[in-house]
Amino acid sequence: MLAARIDPLRRKLLGGFACLAAGAMLPPCCLGARAASGDLALVELGDGVFATQGVNELTTPENRGAIANLGVVVGAEATAVIDSGGSLVEGEALLKAVEGVTQKPIRYLINTHMHPDHIFGNAAFRRTGATVVGHQNLPAALEARGAFYLHSFREQLGEKLMQGIEIIPPTLLVQDRLELDLGGRTLELCAWGAAHTDNDLTVLDVSTGTLFAGDLVFLGHLPTLDGSLLGWMRQLDTLATIGAKTVVPGHGPVPSAWPQALDAERRYFEALATDLRKAIKNGVPLAEAVETAGLSERGNWALFDDYNGRNATAAYAELEWE
Repeated sequence: MLAARIDPLRRKLLGGFACLAAGAMLPPCCLGARAASGDLALVELGDGVFATQGVNELTTPENRGAIANLGVVVGAEATAVIDSGGSLVEGEALLKAVEGVTQKPIRYLINTHMHPDHIFGNAAFRRTGATVVGHQNLPAALEARGAFYLHSFREQLGEKLMQGIEIIPPTLLVQDRLELDLGGRTLELCAWGAAHTDNDLTVLDVSTGTLFAGDLVFLGHLPTLDGSLLGWMRQLDTLATIGAKTVVPGHGPVPSAWPQALDAERRYFEALATDLRKAIKNGVPLAEAVETAGLSERGNWALFDDYNGRNATAAYAELEWE
């Protein structure tokens, strides 16, 4: 019923975003823990700040949907988890890993946006009593997409790994900015306009200057567009002004230099937009334009052939109305 409300163009694009992938730069031991066992390795990035890096693969039963980067921040009184992973199994492994590094209660589970590789582990944190936090648009997005995600991912993950996965919306919403206190440690949350999605949220740990950027930042793996190309491009300069020292991208090396992490996706967006604007001006139809748009960037990104066509399709429709 919910999926039936999705308009035809978006329905065509949705399947491509049901299996996001990421660049992988952590040591092989850490990557193997994500993909091949029930354990999950947390790497300490700074005092009380941890992350785990997703593998550079499409979602499969073998990798348990563990393709996104996840984060943990520990304060004097409480803990916050940033994204829960791409399956309940991964979410449970993340919870176990958190309990292995701190006894501080998990007060917040922050979802950076709606995509399954970031939220399918939410149910694992139900017993912690954590408040689920998200962008003000996230509940509506999950209402519109949730049934589709639960259906489509049965092909990606398989029936066994889909057991127990629930769509759990946030109860604490971020309209613009919000500060969360973990006890002597402040997290600054920022809600962004339409870009990767229409419900992107970033999290800055003020103490260490670590930015958890969600999928507003991709490195190594081609950015995927499920919101607004123009909106994403317009907000890059504002993103760059965030006073962080390092960034945990949604997909890519953990951690990465900031704001240099934005350079590659800025270059890709500009190439894609330039090619599409030229095609539109010359009357090239969508089916032909998407075959060549952005091809100059092909050698710079993993999974380019998997996602560039979908990006170009979405961007063409947007740029036609400039």
